[in-house]
Amino acid sequence: MDNVIRRRTLGARLGRAALYATLLLAALFYLLPLAVMLMTSVKPLAEITPGTLLSLPRDPTLAPWAKAWGEACTGMRCEGVGVYFFNSIAIVVPAVLISTLIGALNGYVLTKWRFKGSELVFALMLFGCFIPFQVVLLPMAQTLGWLGLSTSRAGLILVHVVFGIAFTTLFFRNFYVAVPTELVSAAKLDGAGFLRIFWRILLPVSAPIIVVSVIWQFTQIWNDFLFGVAFSAHNSQPVTVALNNLVNTSTGAREYNVDMAAAMIAALPTLIVYVLAGKYFVRGLTAGSVKG
Repeated sequence: MDNVIRRRTLGARLGRAALYATLLLAALFYLLPLAVMLMTSVKPLAEITPGTLLSLPRDPTLAPWAKAWGEACTGMRCEGVGVYFFNSIAIVVPAVLISTLIGALNGYVLTKWRFKGSELVFALMLFGCFIPFQVVLLPMAQTLGWLGLSTSRAGLILVHVVFGIAFTTLFFRNFYVAVPTELVSAAKLDGAGFLRIFWRILLPVSAPIIVVSVIWQFTQIWNDFLFGVAFSAHNSQPVTVALNNLVNTSTGAREYNVDMAAAMIAALPTLIVYVLAGKYFVRGLTAGSVKG
C-alpha cells in the first residue's frame, strides 16, 4: 500500500514538474522577441551590423532611445515619436472614458430598465463586435466629413468611441445581469430615479468590469493602426502610425537600434497596463460570467 502511494506521489511530482517546464518554455518562447527588441534597442549600431542578434550588449547605451523619442525621421519630419506618443494619449484617455461610461449606461438600461425590444437592441449592438474595421472606413470617413472632424484628434476619438461601444455594452450588460434586480426595485420604491440608482447602486459594484472595459479599450485604441492612418493628418497621427513611418523611412544605413527603441516606446503603455492590472482583467471577466 505504501509503495502504491509513493508511486502515485512520485508520478504527481513528475507530472507537475513537466507541466511547469512546459509553461516555462512557452513563456520563454513568447518573451524572446521582447528580449531581442530590448537588447537591440540599447546596442550601438556597430554591435548590430555583424549579425549578433541574440548577444548581450557589450557597451549598452540609451542614445537610440533618445533619438527615437526626439530626432528620428518619420517621413519628411525628423522629430521622433514623442509628439505622436502624446497624440495617442490625447486620443486614448477620452475615448476610453467615454466608451466605458456609455457602455455602463447601456448595460444598466438593458438589464434593469428593460423595454420592449431591448433584447433586439442588444443583439444589434452585439453584431457590432463582429463588423470588420475595413467595412466602416468609407461610411465613417463620410460621417466625419459631414461633422467637420476629418483628420482631427476629435474625429479619431469619435471613431474609437463608436466602435468600442458594442464591446463595453457587452461587458457591462453581462456583469449587471448578475446584480439582483430586487435592489433596483427597492430603490425605485424609495423614490430613487434612473441616475441615482445607477450612481448609488450599480456603479459602486462595477469596479471589476470597469477595469476590464478600460484595459480592453485602452489596448485596442492604443494599438490601432488602421483608423489612425485612415482618419488622421500629420499633426494628429497616433504613435503606431509614426512608428510605421519611422521604420519605412530610409536615410542611409538602417538603424535597427532606433527602430527597436521606437517600437519599445510604442509598446510600453500596454505592457505596463497588463503587468499592473492583468490579474484584475481576469477577475473582472470571471465576475460577470455567472449569468448572462
